Amino acid sequence: MPPAVNAKSVTRNVGWSVLSKTGTFGLKFVTVPILARILSPEEFGAVAVALALVQFLAMIGGAGFASGLVIQPEEDMETIHSVFWTNLAISTAMALGVFLGADQLAALFGAPEAGDLLRIMSLLIPLQLTGDVAYALLARRMQFSRDALWSMISESAGALIAVALALLGFGVWALIAQLFSSALIRLAGLYAVSRYSPRFVFRPRLVLSLGRFSMGMMGSEIANFITFQSPMVVISRYLGLSDAGAYSAANRFSSIPNQVVLSAVMGVLFPAFSSMMHDRQRRLQALTLSTQVTTVLLAPMMFGLWALAEPGMRVLFGQQWAHAWPVLALLSLSKGILTPCSTYIPYLKGIGRGGMLFAWALFRAIATTGAVAYAAMHGGLIDAMIALCIVNAVVLVGYSWVVHQADRAPLTGFLLTARPMLSAIAMALVVRCLLDAYGHLLPNPALQLVVGIAIGGVIYGALTLLLERRLLQTLKDLMRKRTPAPILAGES
Repeated sequence: MPPAVNAKSVTRNVGWSVLSKTGTFGLKFVTVPILARILSPEEFGAVAVALALVQFLAMIGGAGFASGLVIQPEEDMETIHSVFWTNLAISTAMALGVFLGADQLAALFGAPEAGDLLRIMSLLIPLQLTGDVAYALLARRMQFSRDALWSMISESAGALIAVALALLGFGVWALIAQLFSSALIRLAGLYAVSRYSPRFVFRPRLVLSLGRFSMGMMGSEIANFITFQSPMVVISRYLGLSDAGAYSAANRFSSIPNQVVLSAVMGVLFPAFSSMMHDRQRRLQALTLSTQVTTVLLAPMMFGLWALAEPGMRVLFGQQWAHAWPVLALLSLSKGILTPCSTYIPYLKGIGRGGMLFAWALFRAIATTGAVAYAAMHGGLIDAMIALCIVNAVVLVGYSWVVHQADRAPLTGFLLTARPMLSAIAMALVVRCLLDAYGHLLPNPALQLVVGIAIGGVIYGALTLLLERRLLQTLKDLMRKRTPAPILAGES
């Protein structure tokens, strides 16, 4: 059986995951601007388009079988080995297909220059999928501290290698080296800490038994992937690699806060919610608390980045990217709008509502792709980003409705989770207005950035202390507990 899940174990594992993501993406906070100064927008765009296709196929190849292992009541080794060989066979076949058809696929995605890159990057597919089983074992055991260590090591090593090669003049190959070195180091680390050794055992019926859950998860994950990656493909196809590179650089940077917090929290919450599948009151309390906390952390980062996008782009990326600051601002705004939704996906996965999750994820993918494509064809990059903001506003309302319908979650919980976002919006508006009115008194963009962050921090801190006192007290009480206790002992 998976270990008992309580407030202490979830808090500890979230802490390890956040620490890992903070370390790795803190390094990316430095390395992405450095690489952007050395490499051209076209080079960024070519790698981004090729990587989008590779990650998409890796997601299909996995078919969600590793997620199925997480919710199994016992660690059946025959099932685990069978999933490993299934993933390896599918990923190898996909890698071969991409290798042979790289030029045609690159042209189809609007980046014919990326054919050679795609051919090499096809090898990432089996590298990613063969690590899924080892990660699933760590997730079901709630051993995220072990994964955190190797995540920091692999991502840090990859980022350092990329910067070193870029400085030595290797150009776009610096980004390729980053991807492969990170993947190889992480793969070795996962197998070391999970103590999993594949054996040649394959039982088709055991793989098929995971099919119902896995297919639903695969469908929703594919739809979510299309949602996140389709803007890159659309922009590359209709607006060119230069705009695709500007979008890629801005998107990578604006995604850092989400990747630090969300990827850490979501990985822990999926097995945690799975353990509460038959305890509705407890899981609703956990949903409310986890959504409030992630919104309190993420909303000021995203809306603050919107307010400070112009000086931030100039300071971090250099003058050659200065024209792209509205893209960074609008991407930050679009991600900020969705902050209350951050825990809904692992929640729906954890309670077994794969069909409902897939249906809404499919709608979101279609709406995002269609809106961005229409705006790109009839306008430009800025119009496409505005369309993305509008779609995400609709998605915020839709996801709240989906969770309410799936589990009859009280609407008061949604109001509680939206309050920190409103505080962050108010803070960002004040900072933006002050920058527009008095920014000329601080002609140095770096100084504008520092002063803006300081003012925003004071405003948001004051609003949080005023409006979120009960949440802060709940967290304080939770941290003081010495013995395991049910998740959440605060407001509902």
